[in-house]
Amino acid sequence: MTRWRWIERTFRFDFPPEKFPDLLERVRGTPARVEDLVRGLSRDVLTRADGPGWSIQQNIGHLIDLGYLPERRIDQILAGEKVLIAADMDNKATHKTDHNGRDIRELLDEFRADRGALVSKLESLDPSDWGKSGIHPRLNQPMRIVDIAYFDSEHDDYHLARISQLKRSL
Repeated sequence: MTRWRWIERTFRFDFPPEKFPDLLERVRGTPARVEDLVRGLSRDVLTRADGPGWSIQQNIGHLIDLGYLPERRIDQILAGEKVLIAADMDNKATHKTDHNGRDIRELLDEFRADRGALVSKLESLDPSDWGKSGIHPRLNQPMRIVDIAYFDSEHDDYHLARISQLKRSL
C-alpha cells in the first residue's frame, strides 16, 4: 500500500479554536488505540519491520521520542516566543534508541504517562489560550495551540496507520 509520507503533507489550520475540546479527546485517546492495536501480538511481530521502515515497537517509541515537542511548543507560545522549536526530521532519537529491545508493556506505559502529561497541560489551558500562536519552522506558517493538538493527533494517526499496516503484513 502506498502512503502519503509525513514530510510531504501540508496543513491548513483554518478551523475555529473552539474545536479544541474535540481534538483534546483525540490526543487523550491515542494510548488506548495503540494498546488495542498491539494486544496479543507476539514479540516477533512487534519487533520485525517489513523492509527499511520501523517495526511496530519502533513506531511506538518514535511517538515517545517526540512527546516533548507539543508541550515545549505550547510553553513557547504561552511565553510569547515567535518561532517554535523544530522537530528533528532525521529522527536521531528513534534511530539511536533500542525500542525493539524493550518490553512492549514498558513502552505502552511510558507512552500513556507521557501522553497523560500532555493532556494535563492541555486541560490546564484557558480557552483564551487556544488561539495563541507561533510560527512552525518546517511548515513556515502560524500554528496555534489548537493546531498543535490537531497536528499531534494527525501524527499519531499516521503512525497508528503504519502499525496497522505492519500488523496486517507480518
